Amino acid sequence: MGGQKMTYALELKDITKRFPGVLALDRMSLQVASGEVHAICGENGAGKSTLMKVCTGVHQPDSGEILLNGSRVTFRNPNEAYRSGIAIMYQETSLFEQMTVLENMFVGHEPRKRAGLAKVIDYAAEREQAGHILELLGTDLDMDERICELGMAKKQMVEIAKALTFDAKILILDEPTASLTQREVDALFSVILKLKARGIAIAYISHRLEEIFSICDRVTVIRDGKYISTCNVSETNKDKLVADMVGRDIGAYYPKETIAIGGEVFRVEHLKQEGLVNDVSLHVNKGEIVGVAGLAGAGRTEFSLAACGFTPADSGRVIVDGKEIPLRSVTKSMDAGVVYVSEDRSKCGLVVDMSLNDNISLPQIKKFSKRMFVNQAKCRAVSKDAIKQFDIKAPNEDFIVANLSGGNQQKVSVAKGVALHPKVLILDEPTRGVDVNAKAEIYSIISGFAKKDLGILMISSEMPELLGMCDRIYVMRDGLICGELSRQEATKEKILKLALNI
Repeated sequence: MGGQKMTYALELKDITKRFPGVLALDRMSLQVASGEVHAICGENGAGKSTLMKVCTGVHQPDSGEILLNGSRVTFRNPNEAYRSGIAIMYQETSLFEQMTVLENMFVGHEPRKRAGLAKVIDYAAEREQAGHILELLGTDLDMDERICELGMAKKQMVEIAKALTFDAKILILDEPTASLTQREVDALFSVILKLKARGIAIAYISHRLEEIFSICDRVTVIRDGKYISTCNVSETNKDKLVADMVGRDIGAYYPKETIAIGGEVFRVEHLKQEGLVNDVSLHVNKGEIVGVAGLAGAGRTEFSLAACGFTPADSGRVIVDGKEIPLRSVTKSMDAGVVYVSEDRSKCGLVVDMSLNDNISLPQIKKFSKRMFVNQAKCRAVSKDAIKQFDIKAPNEDFIVANLSGGNQQKVSVAKGVALHPKVLILDEPTRGVDVNAKAEIYSIISGFAKKDLGILMISSEMPELLGMCDRIYVMRDGLICGELSRQEATKEKILKLALNI
């Protein structure tokens, strides 16, 4: 494909886009052919999502050209891009929480039929089309269920299904598998191959390099808003891509060190929450990184929220440093040193319309206040330290979090929790949507805190992450602990057998 001369379905030429204080795209170029899956990869903040927003009319470029099938186009808004055949699924869900799955899939472009002189929504056609799409995805989503009742994995599936309702000739997928189980990933890949066979051009943004080698034909790397390289996937390898993405070799992905494990710091006994958590008991020692594995819907997040007091547990005990803390109290849990970092950073972890400084200092506002006055100097000092420690790509601490890339938002979310100096840090999908370089940095930071006797409970859907970083791994299924594996005995096969009950 690389040596053939062709008219591309989508072509971007010398796209430049500036924001206040940031040159997001610097003469960036990209070509995506009909009937190919084209990967776009780079570090967080490299400009991937900005480039896609330029493609879909969310942002207008300061200079450069967009061509569809060789013809120059200008999109003033996303609706114009949709009408031209471009559909996108963003990394963060943009669903209406109180509407149903079906309503979200077709909102704004409902099929209609004539009823007398008027046109009304054709609900039968909606249901028929939605049924076909959900069957293709291999998901058990109930199209009448409200979005607010779904977990992150199912919300991602609704976003994918929504994108497929458009008769798109170009489909942009921004981290589509971030919260999917392997079965759902396999089903999505099957759909992608079918769309590819129909001649649809697919731009595929992912930090999971194994996915790029599994599903993509070509890959373009961008760094700091600039074009770096394009090659056939069959002619490159993981090391070359990483070197192009970060401009250097990053060394070991999992900087796991041998640390002397201390005494017990966190214990949960017989925690129950009707229908969600079934008699879960576990413990974490000082300096220990403990993983929690399981398929989507296993109850990992539900357990963590109940253990931290965010949701009401029916019964059980939570003990920190030998002292029992009350259930159903977030404040007392945090005061005891238990900090939870949510998997859903945009809705639960951050106030995205506020600054980086405001987000990091918000949980500590009482500590930084005296007689109703906030010591802004102390707040800024903490925020500046976080920017440096986590290598957050922001011009300063006053930068609005919503304008950061997804991965940098994740770093802020983790930094916000770490700034509280917890005894126990519960990380729910800590590297979701984070590039390989940022992952290595976060892993290094996690290891550093373990060396300081912090107990870490890490919930993750990424098997290599659990195997590479954890001292022990609990496996959950149907709201209960179904197995515990030491670092020495843990393997991908053993974890999956426990998770699948085979």
